[in-house]
Amino acid sequence: MALVLGRGLESFLLPRRRPFPSSPSPPPLPRGHLCYRMAGKSKAKNKGRGSSSTAVDSSDLNSKTVDLSLTAKNSGGDVTQSLTNGTEHHQASSVDEAMDGKVETTNSSTVPPKQAEGEVQLYPISVKTQAGGKLELQLSPADSVMDIRQFLLDAPETCFFTCYDLVLHNKEGSSHHLGDYNEISEVVDITMGGCSLEMVGALYDERSIRSHVHRSCELLSLSTLHTSTSTLLALQSESTKQKSADATKVETPELDGLGIMEDITGSLNNLMVSSTKKIDCLESLIFSSFNPPPSYRRLVGDLIYLDVVTLEGNKFCITGTTKAFYVNSSTGNILDPRPAKPAHEASTLIGLLQKLSSKFKKGFHELLNHKASAHPFENVQSLLPTNSWLGAYPIPDHKRDASRAEDAVTLSFGADLIGMQRDWNEELQACREFPHQTLHERILRNRALYKVSCDFVDAATNGAIGVINRCIPPLNPTDPEYLHMYAHNNIFFSFAVDAELRHVSHDHKSSVNSKVEHASEHCEHKKSSSSVKSSGDAFCGTNGNHCEHSAESLNSEGQGATSDVCAEAQIADCEQATYASSNNDLKGTKAFQEADVPGLYNLAMAIIDYRGYRVVAQSIIPGILQGKSDSLLYGSMDNGKTICWNDAFHSKVLEAAKRLHLKEHTVLDGSGNAFKLAAPVECKGIIGSDDRHYLLDLMRVTPRDANYPGSESRFYILRPELIASFSQAEAAETSSSKSEIVGAVTKEPDSQNGDVVCASNDEGKKSDAEHASTTADGAPSEAMLLNPNVLTEFKLGGSQEEITADEEMVRKASSYLMNVVLPKFVQDLCALEVSPMDGQTLTDALHSHGINVRYLGKVAEMTKHLPHLWAICTNEIVVRSAKHILKDLLMESLDHDIGQAITHFFNCFIGNVLPRGANASATKAHLASEHKGQQSPQSQNRTTKGHIRWGDGASANVQSAYTLLTSEKLWSYICGFARFKYQFELTDDARLGVKKIPVIRNLCEKVGIKIAARKYDLNAAAPFQISDLLDVQPVVKHSVPVCSEARDLMDTGKARLAEGMLNEAYVLFSEAFALLQQVTGPMHRDVASCCRYLAMVLYHAGDIAGAIMQQHKELIINERCLGLDHPDTAHSYGNMALFYHGLNQTELALRHMSRTLLLLSLSSGADHPDVAATFINVAMMYQDMGKMDTALRYLQEALKKNERLLGQEHIQTAVCYHALAIAFNCMGAYKLSLQNEKKTYDILVKQLGEEDARTRDSENWIKTFKLREQQANVQKQKGQAVNAASAQNAVDFLRAHPELVQAFQAASLGSGNSSKSLVNRSINSSMIGEVLPRGRGVDERAARAAAQVRKKAAARGHQMRPSAVPAQALPQLAHLLNIVNSGTNTNQAQPGAQLNKQNEEASMESGSTSNGIETENESVAKCEDHLPVGLGTGLTALDSKKQKLKTKA
Repeated sequence: MALVLGRGLESFLLPRRRPFPSSPSPPPLPRGHLCYRMAGKSKAKNKGRGSSSTAVDSSDLNSKTVDLSLTAKNSGGDVTQSLTNGTEHHQASSVDEAMDGKVETTNSSTVPPKQAEGEVQLYPISVKTQAGGKLELQLSPADSVMDIRQFLLDAPETCFFTCYDLVLHNKEGSSHHLGDYNEISEVVDITMGGCSLEMVGALYDERSIRSHVHRSCELLSLSTLHTSTSTLLALQSESTKQKSADATKVETPELDGLGIMEDITGSLNNLMVSSTKKIDCLESLIFSSFNPPPSYRRLVGDLIYLDVVTLEGNKFCITGTTKAFYVNSSTGNILDPRPAKPAHEASTLIGLLQKLSSKFKKGFHELLNHKASAHPFENVQSLLPTNSWLGAYPIPDHKRDASRAEDAVTLSFGADLIGMQRDWNEELQACREFPHQTLHERILRNRALYKVSCDFVDAATNGAIGVINRCIPPLNPTDPEYLHMYAHNNIFFSFAVDAELRHVSHDHKSSVNSKVEHASEHCEHKKSSSSVKSSGDAFCGTNGNHCEHSAESLNSEGQGATSDVCAEAQIADCEQATYASSNNDLKGTKAFQEADVPGLYNLAMAIIDYRGYRVVAQSIIPGILQGKSDSLLYGSMDNGKTICWNDAFHSKVLEAAKRLHLKEHTVLDGSGNAFKLAAPVECKGIIGSDDRHYLLDLMRVTPRDANYPGSESRFYILRPELIASFSQAEAAETSSSKSEIVGAVTKEPDSQNGDVVCASNDEGKKSDAEHASTTADGAPSEAMLLNPNVLTEFKLGGSQEEITADEEMVRKASSYLMNVVLPKFVQDLCALEVSPMDGQTLTDALHSHGINVRYLGKVAEMTKHLPHLWAICTNEIVVRSAKHILKDLLMESLDHDIGQAITHFFNCFIGNVLPRGANASATKAHLASEHKGQQSPQSQNRTTKGHIRWGDGASANVQSAYTLLTSEKLWSYICGFARFKYQFELTDDARLGVKKIPVIRNLCEKVGIKIAARKYDLNAAAPFQISDLLDVQPVVKHSVPVCSEARDLMDTGKARLAEGMLNEAYVLFSEAFALLQQVTGPMHRDVASCCRYLAMVLYHAGDIAGAIMQQHKELIINERCLGLDHPDTAHSYGNMALFYHGLNQTELALRHMSRTLLLLSLSSGADHPDVAATFINVAMMYQDMGKMDTALRYLQEALKKNERLLGQEHIQTAVCYHALAIAFNCMGAYKLSLQNEKKTYDILVKQLGEEDARTRDSENWIKTFKLREQQANVQKQKGQAVNAASAQNAVDFLRAHPELVQAFQAASLGSGNSSKSLVNRSINSSMIGEVLPRGRGVDERAARAAAQVRKKAAARGHQMRPSAVPAQALPQLAHLLNIVNSGTNTNQAQPGAQLNKQNEEASMESGSTSNGIETENESVAKCEDHLPVGLGTGLTALDSKKQKLKTKA
């Protein structure tokens, strides 16, 4: 827990990381690797800088010149130890230290690079600690005192000092007291040298001493250390190597990848790998019941009392005073404040405990060493932690913990109980007003925005839990619960009620009329229950997510005005309280934040889903709750009947609208007055008491989706990504004066649409040439701007032609989505250019292409021919439908029924729950009536949880409502919701066809459920028990800003990497990494992306060890930020395995591959192309180890998967055939190689054409295999001619002396059982014409591999060929017996043909074995473009580097 010295904004706005150099020239890249170390370490232990470091691990790359033909410098070196302690080793190169952008070259052969302009210079400063010791820090004049405090807080020597002052001594001997918010440069110039720091103890107070105790407890716990599974695998591998160091040969265990795929549920427990061992220092440390100190003791300085029990069993009562901690004489229930004898006193609690207990001293030292040995990223806390859907099993015992109990006594729900509450809105807006002209200023601004936003999300999440648990009182308690509003911790909370389920007819005959009728009833109920206003109603106009607008407008009209309100308006009022509108509001808020128009402000916002509820959290506009800011300057409060307008406000909105492709247009209010708007009508522009202009209720910042007409789809809007793509397509079409896109997008007459579009500008008529020139100049063209208020109930002004043109443009954008974007996306899915693994990655892919999730049904229909895509789409539709039903069930459940309701739902969902006994028919009828559009009076009263719990006599019936649900009914509801929401008909066998584990995982993540990681019998009627449910966690959506500059650098770096420009790519990714380090810290998924691409660059440059270091960082970040089983985490393990294999650490590589297959099985199941690609990589690993039987098993399994999932003519299927061809080539089975390569060639010709480079490469491989087969035949003939005469003489001699054969056989009996068995097998096999399947020497594994190859070849109808076994490997006796038996049992003209064939194939086998990897390298070089998709370029890309390593060694 970092020390917080102030509650103001400055406490987290001061720079804590080095600003990135603003010079366009990148910093020089040294030879060797840089070391990311913990902050504030002493010289004796990893001196450096921690969270402030911006250095990036580098390899043998230079920003000026890079030898792209570099070979790996670690020839099979071991890097596992470097992963466990965060340091990086490089052969023949010392470890460099990187501190805040400073890089030092360690290779004297390179030219010393010049310091880049703007690079930060660091200076050594010695620090004298409170204990009298010394350590050294590397500081910059721009460092703040808060920076120094953070460095000292991370250093092992000073981590337990929290209350002290810093005094700076210069070389002249003068001393300067450093304030907390000063920079060093403001006090003294440290560049002159001779400066030192001294930690001087300060006095404790009530707050600081409690912070000190909390910090001490934090140091005694390993809860802040998150050890990566990759680190544990490396430690296991290192331990295995040490145990087998004396062994002559270490057997690599076979990977049970296929077993994982067959038993996924049995592998759930393997996901939760136990981390580090527990290190005990104390038995207990609690706040004493003597607290608070009596008044007479306060007068002498007593602040706190602690009870301590050491590991030796001794009990102490410790007094904390303003100056120190000491042991008092209290032994019973009476306080004795006198110091105990012998007296023990120390300025810190840790120091006192070290004096009291030798075991504590030893354990604390071991604990600090353990934390220091971990990777630095494993000690960094994530500001936005992710939820885990699996918990440890067996469930750990819940032990007594007094400290935990004390923290749970007060229900703060995110609020700070001491001091003033944080003003979230003021902090956020103040950060946005920071100057951002230079790069340094933008870094400070972005970091402050990110930190404040993350803190707001955390506080909003805790507050929402308090709201849902009814621990926070509402502002309007007299209103219905779903209209309640809350203010807590300066955050405004309101409910978003999901009304979609009540609009679905679960008898599969839903109609729009029934939905309109029910919406009218719901709004009527709202009106009657909201007639009494509370003090919170002043805020009604600032949040569009809780239905206050409809209540206000209905109240203003009077009781009799309801009949005059049209059904569409009523539905619109209900829609504002739905999940969809809150999602749209969040997206609109993020869009205007990214537009970043000076003077236009938005509120901090987060959406929290918890226990079936959706709560919208927003920062509070200054003065809004006090009625000081109720003036609406822009937009409408009553759905367009009256519109407010302000010129200054409009100018700011217009500037943002141009960046968002929104058009300025005319809107009429209820009286016919015209207003110019550049935003949705229902938006609200309000000026707060701080004189800032706030824009709220941005639920429609993009136009409506014309593909979904009807009043019920009013809030179905297009995504911003689609608008940007459509605008680019329109600009390209206009500038080139072509109509291809128009013809592809719409079926309407192109000329008419084109004329209307060109005439849609405000200036009147503009020619096509003028329009194109405007676009070319970069100014926003009128045709590229869309009207967000068309196709709605609002009245538009202007000419009819202009309105028609705006409508046609929106329809054109919708048609562009349907006819261009959607087919292109499906095409990318089929080509595996986009390869989603689960529902979340599919959703991310849809959004990145500008496609809404409501099109999921259409995507499923278009990918029906691909089983894995069909499964992912249908499973996602099922999960999303089930999610809404489960949330509705949770809202209707009492607190003590939550666990039972979830368990029953999962059993209905996965198992087979039947109706209960004789009441089955009644239950069935009840549920059918409850979920139809025509609801009974009982079900109509169940619109909210408040009605259920506090309604008249309803609680008794609702208490067991979840028990009425059956599997049949649940799946009928799911089918009905899928039909209503996604226009998708689930098949009759959808219930049987779902992938159970991926579906359970997906549903748990969407609802926030955590279950035990045990083996489930998913075929049972009720596979889940109440004890399997561990927790229900909040699921959060937020508007935390991203670092756009870093993402731009990454996009440019990707382009350079694709072009093969490694120098430029490395510099760009390094700059992005350094930038993100300063803005977000290391725990961010964008930082993980930078590490992944840096690893790729280092690997392609030949530095595999450096690539492993970067990949390990990505693994740690992905596990912490995305989850242990996220598909990106799985791919990280796959890439890590490839890199380890590149360093010839195959055992460790296979451990990572096993982890990869486990994670893939959880996210996608066994049937996915990425699983097949992983099998290919595993097969290549075994192929390099010589285990051809295992390699062929994985390759053939991959081939089966690709043929079943993608088809027999897909390019990935061709990759499998090519991999098989290479494997058979390594075994000397050239005919099989030729057959598989011909299949590869046929597929490539059909898919790519004969002129494609990959097709020509395959053709060259065919020629190579043919040539090798011809060479084999020639050698056979030569060998037969040479050995024929001598073989015939030997046969004649033995035939004449048969007693010699018996003597040979008798002699073989004395050579042992193995020799006897070998000789007899040789004789028997020769007698029956079977070739001996044996490998080199006595290696029976190779023999089994050869036998398996022959069996598989025969099964596939291929020509059988003799064994490719070296003849010299057989015993001399076996040679002779083979000759005898061949001559005895054959009448051929060449009796020694069998021996000659074996001799020939032996030479062929030895030749192919010696260069088998090289052959595969040629395959990589020639077929690089069609390597397996999913886990990088595949194993084959590593072989060339491995071969160089072996050659060099």
